Amino acid sequence: MELIGATVSDPMHHLLKYLILIQQKDSKLLSSLNIAMELTAEAMVSEPMHHLLQNPILIQQKDTMELTEAMVSILSDSMHQPLEYPVLAQQKNIMELTDAMVLDPVHHPLEYSVLIQQKDEDPFSDKLGSKINRVAVCSRMDGSGVSPAKEVAVGLDAVIEEEYASQSKLYKVFTSMSTIDKAWTFSSSNGLGSHVMFSMSQPNLLANKKQTLMLSSVISEDSKGALNVQWAPFPIQVTGASLMVPSPSGSKLLIVRNSENDSATQFEIWGPSQLEKEIRVAQFEGVSWSSDESLIAYVAEEPPLRKPTFNDAGYKQDVASTDKDCNSWKGQGDWEEEWGEAYAGKRQPALFVININSGDVHAVDGIGRSLSVGQVVWAPTTKGSHQYLVFVGWPSDTRKFGMKYCFNRPCALYAVKAPLFGSETSESKTRENAVVNLSQGTSSAFLPRFTPDGKFLVFLSAKTCVDSGAHCATNSLHKIEWNSEGEPSPGKIIDVVPVMMCPEDGCFPGLYCSDVLSKPWLSDGSTMILSSIWGSTQAILSVNVLSGKVSKITPSNSNHSWNLLAFDGNNILAVCSSPVDVPQIKYGSLAKEESKDAVWRWLDVSSPTSGSQLEVKSLLSSLQFDILKIPVKSVSENLTKGAGKPFEAIFVSRKSKGDACDPLIVILHGGPHSVSPSSFSKSSGFLASLGYSLLIVNYRGSLGFGEEALQSLPGKIGLQDVNDVLTAVDHAIDLGLADPSKITVVGGSHGGFLTSHLIGQAPDKFAAAAVRNPVCNLALMVGTSDIPDWCFVETFGSKGNSIYTEAPSPELLSLFHEKSPISHLPKVKTPTLFLLGAKDLRVPVTNGLQFARALKEKGVVVKVIVFPEDMHPINRPQSDFESFVNIGVWFKKYCK
Repeated sequence: MELIGATVSDPMHHLLKYLILIQQKDSKLLSSLNIAMELTAEAMVSEPMHHLLQNPILIQQKDTMELTEAMVSILSDSMHQPLEYPVLAQQKNIMELTDAMVLDPVHHPLEYSVLIQQKDEDPFSDKLGSKINRVAVCSRMDGSGVSPAKEVAVGLDAVIEEEYASQSKLYKVFTSMSTIDKAWTFSSSNGLGSHVMFSMSQPNLLANKKQTLMLSSVISEDSKGALNVQWAPFPIQVTGASLMVPSPSGSKLLIVRNSENDSATQFEIWGPSQLEKEIRVAQFEGVSWSSDESLIAYVAEEPPLRKPTFNDAGYKQDVASTDKDCNSWKGQGDWEEEWGEAYAGKRQPALFVININSGDVHAVDGIGRSLSVGQVVWAPTTKGSHQYLVFVGWPSDTRKFGMKYCFNRPCALYAVKAPLFGSETSESKTRENAVVNLSQGTSSAFLPRFTPDGKFLVFLSAKTCVDSGAHCATNSLHKIEWNSEGEPSPGKIIDVVPVMMCPEDGCFPGLYCSDVLSKPWLSDGSTMILSSIWGSTQAILSVNVLSGKVSKITPSNSNHSWNLLAFDGNNILAVCSSPVDVPQIKYGSLAKEESKDAVWRWLDVSSPTSGSQLEVKSLLSSLQFDILKIPVKSVSENLTKGAGKPFEAIFVSRKSKGDACDPLIVILHGGPHSVSPSSFSKSSGFLASLGYSLLIVNYRGSLGFGEEALQSLPGKIGLQDVNDVLTAVDHAIDLGLADPSKITVVGGSHGGFLTSHLIGQAPDKFAAAAVRNPVCNLALMVGTSDIPDWCFVETFGSKGNSIYTEAPSPELLSLFHEKSPISHLPKVKTPTLFLLGAKDLRVPVTNGLQFARALKEKGVVVKVIVFPEDMHPINRPQSDFESFVNIGVWFKKYCK
């Protein structure tokens, strides 16, 4: 290859493969090597290459290569020692460089990677000329050997690699923090204070797993109301534990260890000082202790159905010795539907009971395969009466749509007799076990909880979801009278907390609960404590199930978010945080003085602080946040009152502002019927620490603002939600909070749908974009997703359920396309980063890849990273880490 006069004037007659810097397939002009030597635009190849060149990184030349004239024009001193180029060129013999050129042909193979690095004195002067940029340096070797040069990772240049190194170090600080997931409280034996067990998780990046930690403490109040807290000196890692459930009295602890394959699950029963029992059962899902702590009910996959068996003679009818017969094999049998995302490979869930004294396990009879079961609890009984189990059942005799994140699947509460053990077993085999539907009259009933006196069965309902088709919406709370002495029967459903359609400003917006504690009752036996979304915050509520009164018991003047962990009697443990405040454990207790409304006093619980937590606190100490009210533009007569009310956005910024606004990242949640609460987020904290302001938009359709606002979005996706985001951005600009030339946007799932729409509908608005498993083409998604019904409901609104079909017509597919970001493809010009999970069943990887390839085809700058083992959330520790570091670097590159 002869490089003269810094031009390439002749075509290449053989295929060149430049896997990183250049991909040259014909005589096309090579304008630059923009990562390595960065030859200027005049640089071209002037002589044919008569042998195939394969380039693992830049060029690997398998034949003689003559370098003359302008190739090394700025090396003014001769190097008389052998040179090895570990990164750009690897020279196996002596190469003499004199007077700005290579005088002698090279008679041995040259291997070129990315760039040259000079280990000692820099031979370059400031007079670099126009032929080779400053990034090119060479590695010189003395007689003692060669130090290997730093190799730049695929797709990076030296500057970007430094940014990766810096941001990776920063995000590692955030991810090193442990997260409090659960807590349990137990009254101490002397009645002074409470014993508390905290279950925490921490990402293990090297193992690519989350590790579970257990930390214990004793919390008590002195006579003056001050807290005394004593912590165990160290947390204990609970290896392989998927669940920990204390018994009702707190005297025993069940630890469940699920295997990563199809082998048995291990149930461990722990006492105060030792492992008391170890039992192996089939893989499980959920668990519940009986009141006498002798039985545990749990949900597990049913045994596999019999598969057809074949041998060389054909079908084999005698299967008694199949497993040992090496001359036969099992067929696949009938295909069985699954519950979609996160449930791939899972068999039908069934109900079992284990006797922890004998270790015996019995399946619960009477439940047909037409029901998928979960959320089992023991019903209260009187002495001498039979024990019953209450569980949630989802009909599974029709198509199984995706269950994860979707509350619009019809479900009901059922009661069934628990199996008998020991001498009673023979009796149980002679009777039929009837399953009773307790919640007839409603299409949704879940999270059952009995009042302490056993008089009522209380449950949540997502009937609004089932009826409308929205995957998540405003909950309602109900109760059924329970007869603990007789046979269970369907009861009259009594409303406790109805669906809030259009809440008044600042008032209770309705229930938005995804979970309820196993024992959610205050000592009065009629008041539930639970966490619920309240606008852009999460609050802790008390609900009296007798009167229906709902009270917010967390401070009303706080924009922080609160998450309920546990409580003992009238003492609550919670975690309080904000986008700029790391989680703080709080201890709440009822005030001593009596008042019409219960008054709660909240105290900080001093807790062990890690070095990473202190560093994160320091990083966030210069930041502040506020919740902005965004007026709706163009309120039409067709809008309901609730849909015309302002929506909200959380704004995070520096406390001390300079003359210019910091660049802005717009963050969009998925769903769309979800919410971004004002709680601490490691990823958002990381992005804010890079010097960005954040605008986290809870557009109309989000949870926490009443049912009318939520139901205003289905049928208007790609229009109303897009306009809400643009309105929020313009609002921030009008307030002087953002520079219109320095705005980026990121979102996942439906947030990726919005992001992709925004860069098409407002192509000049955003300097860069990043999407995580985005919905880009509804016409493609409707035939590949585990929730095709979502496409119908969000595209067509209330009629989506009624027109659903497995085979959409060309007209329907055309309408899906019109609602999709891909319909705005011709206008997109924003550099876009795609982060995709290869095992995503919700928005399959083909959706993002199609859009990315189409953008690349039209010349838009695109970067795609696919995580082979990740599903929709992309939340495996290494994947999460790489995702957000890439987002940070991408935005730094295009929006500083």
